[in-house]
Amino acid sequence: MRTHIVRTSTADLYDAYVLKNYARAPITLARGQGTQVWDDEGRAYLDFTSGIAVSALGHCHPHWVAVMQRQVTELIHTSNLFRNSNQAELARRLVGYAGPGRVFFCNSGTEANEAMIKLSRLHGMKKAGGIEGKCYKIICAKNAFHGRTFGGMSATPQEKIQKGFAPLVPGFVFAEFNNLQNFADLVDESTAAIFIETIQGESGVNECTREFLGGLRALCDRHNLLLMIDEVQCGIGRTGKFYAFEHAGIRPDAIGMAKGLGGGMPMGAMWVREDRADLFHAGHHGSTFGGTPLACAAGLAVLDVIERENLLEKVTRQSAPWITSLKKLAADFPQKVAGVRGTGYLVGVQMTGDIAPTVAALRERGLLAVGAGNNTIRLLPPLNASAEDLAKSTDIFRSALAG
Repeated sequence: MRTHIVRTSTADLYDAYVLKNYARAPITLARGQGTQVWDDEGRAYLDFTSGIAVSALGHCHPHWVAVMQRQVTELIHTSNLFRNSNQAELARRLVGYAGPGRVFFCNSGTEANEAMIKLSRLHGMKKAGGIEGKCYKIICAKNAFHGRTFGGMSATPQEKIQKGFAPLVPGFVFAEFNNLQNFADLVDESTAAIFIETIQGESGVNECTREFLGGLRALCDRHNLLLMIDEVQCGIGRTGKFYAFEHAGIRPDAIGMAKGLGGGMPMGAMWVREDRADLFHAGHHGSTFGGTPLACAAGLAVLDVIERENLLEKVTRQSAPWITSLKKLAADFPQKVAGVRGTGYLVGVQMTGDIAPTVAALRERGLLAVGAGNNTIRLLPPLNASAEDLAKSTDIFRSALAG
């Protein structure tokens, strides 16, 4: 007797079994190589989502793949009750980029941000002479996005993120982005930290000015506040500097990073400046899967490629003419494109209306992009995207706008 096999499509399986907490595009991605991905019907796309800034080296970079293949045959996971050499080496190399300090490893950007929130509470308690709950306020920016855990969500003043989850974590107040005086006006004796994204990626690619970041650094120094920088999306080379705040010539007290750090592996980290690192003691925080040999091998491979292929210089050099070409779209299609902003390979194209039809038109023409904020389309190429890839993305965008 022959058994009848019922083949169910991936779309049907999603429909039946996967929680509906994402608005997914109607395609199933099957494989990737470099800047391209292919769907399950064999159609190729130029992937300028990069997994929302995660796939910093594109898909299946040969060095990254070789490192991971070797590592899975040696050691995949150990608990943080023991040392592993990959974690130690990755911490050393990240400190080389960030400056003297120490690193905590976790699995995501929101986990890195949670660690910084806990760091600010410890700093506030020390500032208040050991009295817990007296100094814990964190000043964040309006339109910020710091994640979807309760701490990250509480630091994210967006109704679409917070609605339905009250009561939130107390202690967060919000000032106008790039308005130094507004931040200064909110500082009082209960303030422990200022928490800011160098570039608000999810809210539409809004950049801190250099003057604003410099002013925040001075404000924190004046009032003994931590300056905590969320570089989850804009860090790891995306703007042509390893960290986006480097453009302003400042150094924060703590940095949250993730996304591109693992090149596709779940990977997050918090760097803490040396003179603040003693705030954390054994038992204050932890992560079962943070900093495993496999995850840290991925991070080391990403840094290897960034350095060997001079990707910071390449992003800086190639992004300028690309952004200029995208700005020409705004000049040629003013009824559809309101403007273009961004730095390096983190660019937002502000549309005059709903972005959904344009995102769909781009996809139909072979370019994957992602929405952000108020009618903005984000373009996030891999750091090793070629000049030809960038030019092709502009051509596809022009075709989509022309209809």
